[in-house]
Amino acid sequence: MKTLSLFFGIAALASTSAFSAQKLYKPFPSDVMPSLSESGSFNVGVKTLRVSYPDGAKNVVGELGERELTLEVWYPSEKGDATAVYINETRSGQEFEIQGDAYRDAPVAKNDSRYPVIVVSHGYTGYRTLMYYLGEHLASHGYVVAAIDHTDSTNKDVDFAVNPFSGFPSTLLNRSRDQVFTLKSIEAHAFFKDSVDAEKAGIIGYSMGGYGAVSTVGGCYAFNENQAATFTGTQEPATIPSVKKALNTCAGGNTTPEATLPAWKAALALAPWGGQHQLFDVASLNNISVPILYVAGDNDDISGYEGIKWLFDNTGSKDSKLLTVKNARHNVAPHPAPKEAYNSEFDLGSYIEPAWEVQKLNAINEHFALALMNCHVKAMSDACELLNVEGSSAQEPIDGKKPEPWKGFDDRWALGLEMQGK
Repeated sequence: MKTLSLFFGIAALASTSAFSAQKLYKPFPSDVMPSLSESGSFNVGVKTLRVSYPDGAKNVVGELGERELTLEVWYPSEKGDATAVYINETRSGQEFEIQGDAYRDAPVAKNDSRYPVIVVSHGYTGYRTLMYYLGEHLASHGYVVAAIDHTDSTNKDVDFAVNPFSGFPSTLLNRSRDQVFTLKSIEAHAFFKDSVDAEKAGIIGYSMGGYGAVSTVGGCYAFNENQAATFTGTQEPATIPSVKKALNTCAGGNTTPEATLPAWKAALALAPWGGQHQLFDVASLNNISVPILYVAGDNDDISGYEGIKWLFDNTGSKDSKLLTVKNARHNVAPHPAPKEAYNSEFDLGSYIEPAWEVQKLNAINEHFALALMNCHVKAMSDACELLNVEGSSAQEPIDGKKPEPWKGFDDRWALGLEMQGK
């Protein structure tokens, strides 16, 4: 993580409010965190965008309606006048604020080359800044990072206590579509279009965002009729075949994986959902050429570790990898819990891990996300070396001799991880 505190935020509205904006990170010394979790050389700007599907979007039963997304976009910037405060809410509706370090609406930093684009996609439910630390971090290293509020799938949209699955049909249908549309929106937006290279792009997805990301880079959904009915709540038998057809798409709502945008160069799938139900066509997974780094807790009780491993085993890209976080469940991606979440397990349960410090998990994600994107999006060969660790990070002695630590980690500070390649 950062040697200086780095704080970010949520649902950007204004830099002042009646609430007390909180800081979530401790100033750990750099020696105890992986090397690529250090901030980059760029100042970071942040801007909130609202974008609409130009022709509307259909729901699972084929009804056409408007669909608007709110995006939080971090980018390399000039120094601005004020840092942003962000407002969001927990699953139970507890509102909170986080103080950001990014400059609100600052000019994009001038550079000799254009900036690649990374799309970030939260789980069900969540919000666009659930992984703000990745948005900030990657922007400081020269990326434009667009994180999505997936409409119908946020804490604000879904009353998780009363009707927890109200947004699930939309989530299943729109995750990959939203990811592809977001990339195109950033490429076309007046503020960014002269600064980005949207032909060099990466995707980061957590949980249902990972479900979408696997499809976005070429995986095709393969719901059977029972699954289509169960996961969407469809009860009318005559409607089930059309719902199944609506769901079973590839690469952002297309009919074949050949429609995968060539811009996608890498994907980070954090605890992706869907493998435990084998909701992907195996042949399409086998034909994925985009490198995917899967990150999974070996005790994930939401997406299921074996399900994530099934996705990895069937992903065809030879550069794909599986990073296992030992003794972790599903919360390998969110930022640390705000103080308001400590009022109940209901809220706290979507942030913390029983056996891990969340800040350490965030730093590990920063390190490997940057290594992945630098290696495959920016084609920086030295970054690839940081991905090519293997086996256990524990440095368990062999014939009485302790192995060297993983590249990018200090001695003794990579405990609890395993990396598997193809």
